[in-house]
Amino acid sequence: MRKAAAIAYAALLYGFIFLPVAMLILFSFQGSQVPVPPFNGPSLKWYQAILSDSRLTVALLNSIAVAILSSLVAVVLGFLAAWGFARFSLKWPGFWKAVITLPLTVSYLIIGMGLLIFFNGLGLPKSLFALGIAHVVINMPLCFAIILSQMTANQANIERAARDLGARDWQVLVLITAPMLWPALFASFFLAVTFSWDEFIMAFLLTRFDTTLPVEIWNLLKGGLSPRTNAVGALVFAVSVILAIVFELVAFRKRNT
Repeated sequence: MRKAAAIAYAALLYGFIFLPVAMLILFSFQGSQVPVPPFNGPSLKWYQAILSDSRLTVALLNSIAVAILSSLVAVVLGFLAAWGFARFSLKWPGFWKAVITLPLTVSYLIIGMGLLIFFNGLGLPKSLFALGIAHVVINMPLCFAIILSQMTANQANIERAARDLGARDWQVLVLITAPMLWPALFASFFLAVTFSWDEFIMAFLLTRFDTTLPVEIWNLLKGGLSPRTNAVGALVFAVSVILAIVFELVAFRKRNT
């Protein structure tokens, strides 16, 4: 009885979570102009429409570029910060860790507004570059936490052995430490890409003419629901799921090694 109740509860819970997504994907294949029942399809014309739309394809490329480049920078900075905390004795380490991870506890809206005011003071206009900096700010603490958690004393012993054999610090960092931590680096990179890929609030605040895909979806939604917006949303969801699966596979492999 308890098992049946648990299964029913899980089914209701997952149905509540994923039913809207399933409906979005289903009506992205709607053949008619209006994404409402009865279902008229399947049809791929709305996917063809969005892939032939220059604004959407440019926004898609912008999202990919910002996600990949900002995530690379976030991983590098997070790796260096984690290495410094793990290998050197710092004064008040708990305080500095709290400072680095503080953006994880602050709303994206607050961070975005603060960066907007800061960039205006510097004379930096709204742009994809400004958005990339914002995504580094929110993703670097996450990368730092993931990488730091995977640094062990055994790795430190291997690094010391490499120095005893004549390796310089940069060689130890690049040729020894980074390869040992590659699953953590890889997982943090894909997780950062996932968060950057569909981030909307900062993209809305910090971009003007060159926008990302979430902002373009917002612009489409202002004109009302259509199978076209459903198709864009389905593509964004599919990419997020693929990135999440890659992250989980890397993390699972790390747990089994």
